[in-house]
Amino acid sequence: MTELLRFTGNDIENIDFKEWLDQKPKALQPLATKWFRVIQQCGELVDTIFHDGHPVACVENTPFAYINVYKAHINLGFFYGAELPDEQGLLEGNGKRMRHIKLFPDRQYDDEKIGSLIEIAYADVIERIMKE
Repeated sequence: MTELLRFTGNDIENIDFKEWLDQKPKALQPLATKWFRVIQQCGELVDTIFHDGHPVACVENTPFAYINVYKAHINLGFFYGAELPDEQGLLEGNGKRMRHIKLFPDRQYDDEKIGSLIEIAYADVIERIMKE
């Protein structure tokens, strides 16, 4: 397993989710809110911070998922996505660690499959912390 990334001190920005979201394209706001709420509701250990200007979900300061909003889409990202099972081929990216799903407001998605991947990422980060 990959060494854990942890956000502390200066890594964490003091940004309000609603204020951040209000600065994003109106058409993308419901999509970003929907998926970030799903991430936050994974379990009682989830804590929300801001890092690099976007909301990140962590467990014990270890990030596992994030939302970032662009002009025409949002990225639903996973910090350890390269190591997550992805039988449906939802994840994009080719970095060493991270992967994301691009979501567009005018397209239909299988919410159950995306939600399942979020739950897997949450369980994965808890397992990583326990092994540390």
